[in-house]
Order: sequence, then structure tokens, then C-alpha cells
Amino acid sequence: MAAASEARTLLVGDSQGWRAGTNYTQWAIQNSPFHINDTLVFKYPAAGNSSVAQSVYLLGNMWSYITCEFRGAKLLGTANEGAGEGFKVHLNQHRPYYFASAEGNAYDCIAGLTKFVAVPSNPLSPPN
Repeated sequence: MAAASEARTLLVGDSQGWRAGTNYTQWAIQNSPFHINDTLVFKYPAAGNSSVAQSVYLLGNMWSYITCEFRGAKLLGTANEGAGEGFKVHLNQHRPYYFASAEGNAYDCIAGLTKFVAVPSNPLSPPN
């Protein structure tokens, strides 16, 4: 039971990482529930001739997420920041985290790809 209360570190997209054309909603469902203090690692190749550029934004609300409206969104990772070990995002608040990539005029986002929502809850406490 102690394992249920420990924070996890999750590689977004598992071994495939964060890449264009991928349904991350399915990944989020498979890795739910998320908990306060879990860490998400976004890892993707640096932008270059052989890879499609990626980015990671934190969108402000559900409407922005649904419509892929990036005005006012917070850029978490540029096209080069996912290289190597990637970068980490700590889920430290009980609120929805709306993640998406805006690359390619947000085409993937609009198509329902390269985006997902994580809503962390408090970790389960072991029974007394």
C-alpha cells in the first residue's frame, strides 16, 4: 500500500516520448490516476532536418485546450528543450494541467493529437 502514496516519475509517451501525430489522451488514461507530486518528463528530439519540431505548452483552461488557442499559454519547453534527458514538470497543485504542442500551426492539437490533460489528486493514504 505504501507504493500508492509515493510520487511517480512518468515519461510522457513511454519509450516513444513526445512526438507529432500521437494520441496522448490514450497515454494519459493508461497512466491515470495522476497524483500530487508526480513528475512528468517530456523527451523529444531537438529540432533538426530529421525530426519534426515539438514544443510543450501549458494551456490556461479547458476552452483553450479544446480549441487549441495558445494565446496566453505558458511555453514549458521549446523545440530544443526535450533533447537528451528532456525536461520535468511537477504536478504540485490539485488542478487540471492542459498540455499541448503548437508546432505546425497547431495542426496536431486541432486533430486531437500531441495534447493531453492531467488532473492530479491526493495520493491514497494507507489504512490505519
